Amino acid sequence: MNTIRCKLITPSDCILDEEITEAVIPAWDGLFGVLPGRAAIVAKLGLGELTLDFPDQQGGRGARRSYLIEDGFVQMIDNRLTILARRAIPAEELSETDAKAELAEAYARRIPESASDRVTQLEQVTLDRRRAQLKLDMAAKSRKAGI
Repeated sequence: MNTIRCKLITPSDCILDEEITEAVIPAWDGLFGVLPGRAAIVAKLGLGELTLDFPDQQGGRGARRSYLIEDGFVQMIDNRLTILARRAIPAEELSETDAKAELAEAYARRIPESASDRVTQLEQVTLDRRRAQLKLDMAAKSRKAGI
């Protein structure tokens, strides 16, 4: 029992259905890790980097993949990890150039003082900034790793 069956699913696709050795999951209130044999858990996902480690292949070191995920739920039961995310983007698909532009746009956005739903709009701008910064960080890390 050295692996976990992991499924990563979005509304439009089953992105992954493979054996993994470890997962680091961004829940709405912080990161938590999952190893084989972990007790059952159900948690709400937040915005963050999902990291999955894969078993060694043909005597070599196992691979690691990262995804930018946002919202949804995760369940671990009987060594089966199911991640239902509203959005999941592989790190290698993130572009530093696009993320920088997205971050600049989010910081340039202004909410009028007279807006009736100002608090909601400010929360959305804050989330957009956080998402763009995370994309930028993950894209830079992928580039440095040669992905």
